[in-house]
Amino acid sequence: MSGETWVRNRWLHVFFAGTMLLTAVISVFGWSPWSSRWPAFLTIAVLVVAYVTYGHRGYDSTRAAAAFLPLVIAASLVLPAVAPSTAFVQCIVFPLVWCQVERVRTAVLLSIVIGVASGIGLQVSSGPDALVGTLLIEGISVIGACAMGVWVSSVAGLSEERRQLVEELRATQDSLAEAHRRAGVTSERERLAREIHDTVAQNLAGIVMLTERARGDLATDRVDRLDERLTILEESARAALEESRTLVAAGSAGLSGDGLAGALHRLGERFTRETGVPVKVDASDCAVERDAQVVLLRVGQEALANIRAHADAASVQVALHVAAERVGLRIADDGVGFDPDVPTVGHGLRGLRERLALAGGTCTITSGTGSGTVVDVSLPTGAEPGLLDHTERTAEVSR
Repeated sequence: MSGETWVRNRWLHVFFAGTMLLTAVISVFGWSPWSSRWPAFLTIAVLVVAYVTYGHRGYDSTRAAAAFLPLVIAASLVLPAVAPSTAFVQCIVFPLVWCQVERVRTAVLLSIVIGVASGIGLQVSSGPDALVGTLLIEGISVIGACAMGVWVSSVAGLSEERRQLVEELRATQDSLAEAHRRAGVTSERERLAREIHDTVAQNLAGIVMLTERARGDLATDRVDRLDERLTILEESARAALEESRTLVAAGSAGLSGDGLAGALHRLGERFTRETGVPVKVDASDCAVERDAQVVLLRVGQEALANIRAHADAASVQVALHVAAERVGLRIADDGVGFDPDVPTVGHGLRGLRERLALAGGTCTITSGTGSGTVVDVSLPTGAEPGLLDHTERTAEVSR
C-alpha cells in the first residue's frame, strides 16, 4: 500500500482495529447460548488476518474488495450466531461495504445481505422468540446504513466533481497565464521594433547617408566639407548609442528634460544638418502627458525619415498645436508626394498607425504626386495608451 493511500484511509484502519478489539472483548464476556465460543474467535482472527494481508487494499482495488467482502458477510452471520452482542461488528461491516464498493446499487444490495445474514445469526443464538426484535434491529441497521451510505456517496461524488473542476480551473488559469505571457512577449517585441525603427534605425540611416556624402566629397576633392560631415557623423553615432542605452533601460529614447518642444527643435536641427533641407519648427512647451509626447515625437521622427528617404523636398514645416482636450502635430513638406491610397510595404507608416491606435489617436495623410505631403496627427492630451478594438482602430485611424 502506498503512503498516500495509507494516509487517506488511516482512520478506517484505526476504526477497523478498534471494532475488532471490542468485538473480541464482547465475544469473551458477552452472553452466549453455546458452551464454546471458538467459532467467534476464529472468525475474528481470519477477518483481521485477511484485512492486514489484502483487505486493506479493497478501498482502491476492486479485486481485493471482491475477495475480502465475502468474509465480511460470513463474519456478520457467524459472530451473532455465537454471541448476540457481537452484532456490534456491523459498526465496521457496513462502512467497509460502502467504502470498498464503487456502485451505490451494489452497496445497497450487500447491505441488505449483511442485514439478513446478521438476522439469521441472531435467530440462531436467540431463538424464535426474538424474531420481532431481530427484524426491528436489523431493519433499522440496514436502513440507517443505506441512508448514511447514500449521503456520504453523494458528498464524495460532489467532492470529486469539485476536485476535477478545481483541476480544470487550474489548467485553464495556467493556459491563460501562458497566453498572456506570449501576448506580452509579442507586444514587447512589437514595441521594441517600433522604438528601434523610429530611433536607432533612423540615426543609422542618417549615418549611412552622411558617409555616402563624405565619400562623394573625397571623390571630388572637396575636403573642406569633411570636418563638418565627420562632426555630424559623430553626433549621430552618439545619439544612436544613447538611444540604444535608453531602450535597453526600458525608457523612451529621444525625450529629455526640456520635453516635447525641445525634442522637436533638436530633431529639426539634426535633420537640417544631415540633409541640408531647412526645417521650420513651431513648437512651445505644453502640459502633455509623457506617453503622448513619446508618440508625437515618434511620429515626427518617422515623418522626417520618410521625407529624407523619398520626398526630395526643399523645405519642411513642423507645427505643434495644443487644445483643451487634444494635441496635434503637423508635418508638411514640398516634395514629390505620393499616392496615400496605395499600400506601402515598409514598416514605417504601419508602425506609426499602430502606435497611434494604441494611444487612441488619429492620423490623416494628405499627399499627391508633385504636391508634397502633409501628415496631421491628433492625440488626447491626458489619455494613457490602451488597446483599442479593431472597430475603433478602423474608425479612428485613416490613411
